[in-house]
Amino acid sequence: MILFHIGNPLNAQNMTEEKEPQNLSAFPLGEANVQYAKYFTGQSYLARLTRDNALNCPVSNVTFEPGCRNNWHSHTGGQILIAVGGKGYYQEKGKPARLLLPGEVVEIAPDVIHWHGAAPDSWFSHLAIECNPQTNKNTWLEPVDDTAYAEATSRSGNLSADAARNYRTWFPETDEMWASTDPGLAEIFGNFAFGETQQYGELDVRTRILVTMASSIALNAGNEYRRTLHAALANGISPVEIKEVLYHAIPYAGMSKVEELMNITNEFLAEKGIRLPLEDQSVTTPETRMEKGLVLQKSIFGGEHIDKMYETAPANQLHFQKYLSANCFGDYQTRPALNVKTRELLTFSILISLGGCESQVKGHIQGNIHVGNNKATLLATVTQLLPYIGYPRTLNAVACLNEIIPENK
Repeated sequence: MILFHIGNPLNAQNMTEEKEPQNLSAFPLGEANVQYAKYFTGQSYLARLTRDNALNCPVSNVTFEPGCRNNWHSHTGGQILIAVGGKGYYQEKGKPARLLLPGEVVEIAPDVIHWHGAAPDSWFSHLAIECNPQTNKNTWLEPVDDTAYAEATSRSGNLSADAARNYRTWFPETDEMWASTDPGLAEIFGNFAFGETQQYGELDVRTRILVTMASSIALNAGNEYRRTLHAALANGISPVEIKEVLYHAIPYAGMSKVEELMNITNEFLAEKGIRLPLEDQSVTTPETRMEKGLVLQKSIFGGEHIDKMYETAPANQLHFQKYLSANCFGDYQTRPALNVKTRELLTFSILISLGGCESQVKGHIQGNIHVGNNKATLLATVTQLLPYIGYPRTLNAVACLNEIIPENK
């Protein structure tokens, strides 16, 4: 269940008024596609790129003028499309249309009814690779009429090209949610959360997903958390790492917030065919948890600082310091599935998302600096989380950062 269905992203290739054929890539444009013109709405161009029939792998570059698309059709042997220029769409029968930008790959299974073509406002080129050519036959069906085409390509308003590309990276398979009920909001939020805020800083996709996942746990935001699960698996984050983000959040957000999301995670992994329980990541025992936790705690915050916390704790409160060392660090943070830098960044993300934790936020800013996460990384993390946690918590986090790491330093 993804937030919205991608509609018409803005693109530098917008050429609605341009009628001259456009060569959009390093591949030749070819000639007007006369042979298959009766199966297309609008003008297309075809350049065959392979000639050796013995290789059994016909490849062609197909270019569509704005608004051009082919009829509904299927291939008995399947087909592969690789977008190489402009902006286009691919749609299977009964599913939302998929935006295609350069670099996108579409794998079409045998006998799946579909169409593909250009966006209304852009030329589009893709490579078409015929699979199983010895037996592959096309079945051409009815045209994609103007109403169906307009609905498929503009149902949810405009996303910028960057926002659409980032959204597609997070969620390769879309599932319309707000497109028909709140298209304006889908456009505003999509352009901000997947366009503007992701343009700031140099966090990689994996880190952006992980910190957003940790934030959604702190907020106990079940719907958003489900989306991050989809994004995580789609971008190479393992089931063990997904579980570790949850476990890591327990000493900071509390089991009350994590328990429901643990159930969501288990259901999600089971649906994906992943057998539970996963391999245990614990490296401590009841006898070693205190010792190992204290060593890790001192490595992050400095031995002198931790010793002082123990020395200055009133007798009736010393147990909290011991719990921090043995439970928070010994039981959870010693687990090897996530490294120390990642864990400190997740802790920072959880604390700023909880709100009201400014004292702890400042302490973990210091911890992040000690393990190698600089101010630029922390500012990029705050920016990534802004659409999900709102401005008050965001600005509080920035104030903490500026206090601990002043701009002139």
